[in-house]
Amino acid sequence: MRRPDHQQPRLFYSFCPENLIPEDHPLRAIKRIVEESLKALDEQFARIYSSYGRPGIPPERLLKGLLLQILFTIRSERALMEHIRFNLLYRWFVGLDLQDPVWDPSTFSKNRDRLIEADIALEFLKKILAKADEEALLSSTHFSVDGTLLEAWASLKSFRPKDAPPPEEPPAQQGRNEEVDFHGEKRSNATHASKTDPEAQLAKKGKGKEAKLSYTGHVLMENRNGLAVDADVTQATGACEREAALEMIEAIPGDNRITVGADKAYDTKDFVKQCRAKNVVPHVAQKKNSAIDGRTTRHDGYAVSLRKRKRIEEIMGWVKTVACLRKTRHRGVKKVRWIFTFAVAAYNLVRMRNLGISAA
Repeated sequence: MRRPDHQQPRLFYSFCPENLIPEDHPLRAIKRIVEESLKALDEQFARIYSSYGRPGIPPERLLKGLLLQILFTIRSERALMEHIRFNLLYRWFVGLDLQDPVWDPSTFSKNRDRLIEADIALEFLKKILAKADEEALLSSTHFSVDGTLLEAWASLKSFRPKDAPPPEEPPAQQGRNEEVDFHGEKRSNATHASKTDPEAQLAKKGKGKEAKLSYTGHVLMENRNGLAVDADVTQATGACEREAALEMIEAIPGDNRITVGADKAYDTKDFVKQCRAKNVVPHVAQKKNSAIDGRTTRHDGYAVSLRKRKRIEEIMGWVKTVACLRKTRHRGVKKVRWIFTFAVAAYNLVRMRNLGISAA
């Protein structure tokens, strides 16, 4: 007998969102690690929030919302708020009840900027790494380093001469996307700057590639399980990768001898010399007229480092595709560095979950 399709909603529902999420759902292990790490940041949160005034969005919920945005490749805060409004899984992860209103996108963005000013992303990454260290997942002697270009949120049309006088008359109405003819014009970072994002630099990935306004993201990875132990973003200059690598190496705790693997871009006499002065063995890929010789390459560990260092490309690829940072959504080194570091922390969470770690 066919049952009629009568749809009469109930007046009341009684259920717990916790019981609706499968026990083996990937977000369960991630949420446990995140909440333990955020609990350790309670003092930092207390310092950046006033003790009086209208309560804002709890920073713990704000950061968990940003994690959802990265983990599920949600492009904007507006789209994130829309997903949280109707997705029960997202509400459970953030900590919103079914009857709690979802935040306004502009309010969410303004509260996020407060965390950017306090550099919470780096502290969050450190707390996650502390949990990984407790589980003996981190290597203290073998590392790899690399950098990648992040396209800036600025058009080449905004790349104008620095000393160009302002137009005497306003240009004719051309719509939102005006035409700019820069063909045949010699343009460089020394003479030009973006009017939209002045800190972005014109750079290209290699010979024959097109130049784009970009930043450079840097990652230091430990070689045992491929977890990122440090991250940074700088202006895209010719030597920025090696300079950032030396700074991240300097920040590694301890004074024991370590190895650092890298690609051919790091095979320079100056970089190798500075590494050895810091008690670091540079396991860089060799190019013609290499700065390293048989004293380094004859050891078996050199070949292992060259093989292990390729795993850092997994971090770069994940951040640029899943975390949507192939083209940044923010302007300025500080904001781009914050979101890049936070995305690297999100990668570590996924990696640690895959390794079977969970906070008790």
